[in-house]
Amino acid sequence: MSGTSSSQGRSIAVFCGARAGVHARHLQVAGQFGEALARRGAGLVYGACGIGVMGAVAGAVTAAGGSVTGVIPHHLYEREKPDLAGGDIYVVRSMHERKALMYRLSSGFAVLPGGLGTLDELMEVATWNQLRLHEKPVVLINQGGFFDPLIAMLDHVVAEGFLTHEERAAIRATADLGDALDWLGLPVAPGTTAGSVTPGTPTAPSSTPDTPDTPAAPVVTVAGGN
Repeated sequence: MSGTSSSQGRSIAVFCGARAGVHARHLQVAGQFGEALARRGAGLVYGACGIGVMGAVAGAVTAAGGSVTGVIPHHLYEREKPDLAGGDIYVVRSMHERKALMYRLSSGFAVLPGGLGTLDELMEVATWNQLRLHEKPVVLINQGGFFDPLIAMLDHVVAEGFLTHEERAAIRATADLGDALDWLGLPVAPGTTAGSVTPGTPTAPSSTPDTPDTPAAPVVTVAGGN
């Protein structure tokens, strides 16, 4: 691996949809974010879907020379076509194991447009921060105002007394990809230019989860390499 960035060896989990959505910008932003992530020297951890927004971000990371690690339950393998996106793919037994492994492999979480599964993952990692099960940054990529209603809802929950301002602040939102990557702890490497890529290193699954309450997820590598 080239470069000297402190981002090397880090991986960011990206939560997003297996669908493309109705606006072309969703796929465009996913591609831009994937390329920018690779240029910061970080790897991608995602749900191993080769289509929709997930497929766009994974394809962009791969094209930019970054590392891609997908995690998928066996019952979704055919439906979500992970082989279309490439990278290292781990097949697990359940959705719970998928999320647990993604959380362990990642140093932070970025959220792009998606549906119920995306919202589920966002709320779970935010809850883990609230409960001090981990302390990892969470950033909404809010281009086109996609997350504005969700942001308003979170502020409403604070106003109603069910969430503290400190807990609310753990979920950040920005339309600027550079700011998002900064908040995720991925500084620009000294001497790195906009056109250079310093790909990250795939992180092997840890034998010890972040918390004693999270069981180690058995994995099977079914495809590898970029």
